[in-house]
This record gives sequence, structure tokens and C-alpha cells, in this order.
Amino acid sequence: MRAQKLSLLAVAVAAGLSLTACQGGDSTSASGSGSDSSSSRGSGGSSAPADDNATGSESGSSNGGSADSDGSGPSGSGSCKTSQLDFSSSHGMSEGTTLINLKNTGSATCSLQGFPGVDLKGKDGTISATRSKIGPSKVDVAPGEETRFTLHHPMNDSGGSGVTFTSLLVTPPGETHSHSLPLNINVPASDSTTPAITVDPVGAGK
Repeated sequence: MRAQKLSLLAVAVAAGLSLTACQGGDSTSASGSGSDSSSSRGSGGSSAPADDNATGSESGSSNGGSADSDGSGPSGSGSCKTSQLDFSSSHGMSEGTTLINLKNTGSATCSLQGFPGVDLKGKDGTISATRSKIGPSKVDVAPGEETRFTLHHPMNDSGGSGVTFTSLLVTPPGETHSHSLPLNINVPASDSTTPAITVDPVGAGK
């Protein structure tokens, strides 16, 4: 009888060890699968196409665009890419304001939310516009339509030559690729290293 009990106990222990080994193998397999999936997503993100169709476009901006959402719009619309946007400028409604227009040249609706990165360049150097205190909201842009953001800058009424910026480097919210466009802005010279130039979020005040 004692030998029979020991035999049954040995069988139970062997079964438990076998079950533990199977579970450990399944866990390792799942972990490996997750690692492969993460690696695939990382590889895809690093191969985002540059704005090859835009003249003077560059990769990256010193301050970068910043989105305040995950970029997924309603009805499956995605974030607007630099390569599918046409950039232009126009005078604002008041002195010291310039509108930067973003037109969707793609075939599907895309969305923008947040502050763009804006760098102003001139012979004396480059400065980055600071963000205004206006809260951003999501803007859906249908094919052929446009939205815009406002750049605020002081007028040079000092009588001096001031500081002139001749181009603008714009990085849309959530993007890493930039687009350069010509723009002539003259601001008064200042001892401050950061002139009072601010930018509103995309779609604000439209």
C-alpha cells in the first residue's frame, strides 16, 4: 500500500512539472511576439517620407510642431502630413499679424491640432516664435480646403532699420518634416534674445 501511494505521488509531481514547463514556454512565446510587433512599429515610424514635393522644405525644426492629441480624427481621418499641405502667407486683419495658410492637397480629409513649430530666419540669425495662450482645438481639413494659423509680431516704428526676417520654417503639429516659405517681417531691434513674436494654434480665430 505504501509503495502504491508513493507511486501516485510521483505521478502527480511529474504532471505538475510538465504543466509548469508548458506555461513557461507559452509566456516566452508571447513575449517574443510582442517584441517583434514593437520593433515593426518603430521601424515604420523612422521611415516617414520627407516633404520631397515642397521646394525648400527641410527635415525638422528647432522648436518643432506640437500636437495635443493622438492625431486620429473622426471617420478614420489621420493627421495632415507636411507633404500633403500647400503653404502660403497673407496679411492678417490687424497690423503686426501674418496668416500662414495650410491647404490640403491630398485626396482624403486630414486633421490638425496644436501649435506649429515656427522658425524665422534672416541674415542676423534665427529665432523661434513662442506659443500664445490660446487653447488648441482639432481642425478637419477636407481635400482642397485650407486652415491657417496667425503669427503675431511687433511693428517696427522705431525709426531704425530693425531686424528683418526673410523666410519662415513651418513644422505642422505632430510632424517632424518642415516647409520653408519666403516671408519678409521687420521688427524693432531689441536687447532681448527672444523678440516678442508669438504663434497661435492652427485653426484659432479662423
